[in-house]
Amino acid sequence: MARIVVKFGGTSVANVERIRNAARHIKREVDAGHEVAVVVSAMSGKTNELVGWVNEASKFHDAREYDAVVASGEQVTAGLMAIVLSEMGIQARSFAGWQVPINTDDAHGAARITGIDPTELDKRMKDGWVPVITGFQGISPHGRITTLGRGGSDTSAVAVAAAVGADRCDIYTDVDGVYTTDPRIVAKAQRLTKISFEEMLEMASLGAKVLMIRSVEKAMAHKVRLLVRASFDDPDAPQIAPDGTPGVPGTLVCDEAEIVEKQIVSGVTLAKAEAKITLRDVKDNPGVAAAIFGTLADKGIIVDMIVQNIADDGATTDITFTVPDSEYDKAVKALEDNGGRFEYARLSGSKGGAKVSVVGVGMRSHAGVASSMFKALADKGINIQLITTSEIKTSVLIDEEYAELAVRALHTYYGLDRQDA
Repeated sequence: MARIVVKFGGTSVANVERIRNAARHIKREVDAGHEVAVVVSAMSGKTNELVGWVNEASKFHDAREYDAVVASGEQVTAGLMAIVLSEMGIQARSFAGWQVPINTDDAHGAARITGIDPTELDKRMKDGWVPVITGFQGISPHGRITTLGRGGSDTSAVAVAAAVGADRCDIYTDVDGVYTTDPRIVAKAQRLTKISFEEMLEMASLGAKVLMIRSVEKAMAHKVRLLVRASFDDPDAPQIAPDGTPGVPGTLVCDEAEIVEKQIVSGVTLAKAEAKITLRDVKDNPGVAAAIFGTLADKGIIVDMIVQNIADDGATTDITFTVPDSEYDKAVKALEDNGGRFEYARLSGSKGGAKVSVVGVGMRSHAGVASSMFKALADKGINIQLITTSEIKTSVLIDEEYAELAVRALHTYYGLDRQDA
């Protein structure tokens, strides 16, 4: 018997029929003797509708009342799921975030979980009940409903799993696992049986959309094993692992120690619409980098890749970095109107770049991964504009027109096309 927290996203509970299908997945786990808690999102599109109503009521609304309205979407889903489970003969009860309670700070609209009291959930699960908990929300120190921002339901599920000591947290979504790259780009992309927290965190930050970064960070911090699996699979079908053997479907996101055989490269990611900005002959005084990137941070502009080249005389430096295409014009204006915080000779830049990255914990123990990546791209005639590296990833900026060619080339080069990858 295991203790499992299962989470269903908006598309998985988009209507009552899909809620029934999700409930059948829950019933399968209950019938197998497991203790189960459920975390649900609002029905697909419902949160956007609620946000629209708030904005229609007032453009300058109270953030606390915004949260009160927007949090209602998950409450509807939780109630419906509990009703459907009860109809199936399973003891179930809905819990709003404040009833658990899921405690948060008071940053309304983007709150962070500060703690969860598992007493009531633990008792219910031990007694054979299935608690159905609203994701995406909690309660502030002042007793007000809060919402957690984008990806909040995944974060809620991981936090609940950590609080109740779950053996794993199953994230049901509209894909059947984590792939070596986007299957829409590479038809031979393979579903991974296991991937480490660190690799998943890098892939999520580099463009993979399967899991939100905050939920992976929390899972890694609390050592909560995540299982990414498809909600639209037949709940009554035989449970088959990615390698074709009987077992749990989907991709397990776990500690690196659980992965016996580590691939040099586990995945290739792509992020399009990257703009490049270069400041030429910046006077290299102490604090100049802080002034440049502080100017951008003040405008809420997120900077990604950064490369600095210092002149031979040490008096000036060139600084190149990337921002989203959508932030390019705002970034250029902020740099030009910097109020004398730093000096430079000229500014140049362009939109339409793409960041291609290779990720793998095996890179730690294998030399030459970066150089082999550069060779693979050179063989296809693809020019590299920027390079950044970390212990388990290498990223390059290239022209967007070569982005998919680069992904396909690297996927094949590192042997990820193979069925046993």
